[in-house]
Amino acid sequence: MPTPRETILAALHARLSALPGTALRGEVLPERVPAEGLLILRDGEPGEPEVTLSPLRYHYQHRAEIEAVVQGADRDAAFDALISSIGSALAADRTLGGLCDWVEAEAPRQVDLPVEGAASLKAAVIPVVLHYSTAGPLG
Repeated sequence: MPTPRETILAALHARLSALPGTALRGEVLPERVPAEGLLILRDGEPGEPEVTLSPLRYHYQHRAEIEAVVQGADRDAAFDALISSIGSALAADRTLGGLCDWVEAEAPRQVDLPVEGAASLKAAVIPVVLHYSTAGPLG
């Protein structure tokens, strides 16, 4: 049986998979970026939990990351559309179907990456904070 952490990350990946770009989880950047863009979910770190004792609960603010990458002549518009679709998908259900207390994306950290012999990549890392509670520190 998967832990709450894994269930939440899988639900976030499923949400990203419904977007126009290709969504991967924990993969390396492939040699080719699909025309509609690429999203790579990084599991991130759960951090130190706050603990309540009665009942015993561990409250996490888990920081995952989404790497968004586009390539091509019109990469600025494609990048904007991809980032907007991520924001809309997260805002549509901030609890991922009731699996966590709150999901909040932070501002993207953008970078243009030159590629020898091809159109440059426009990429960003988007931190996503997942607020959830578990019954144990390994959950």
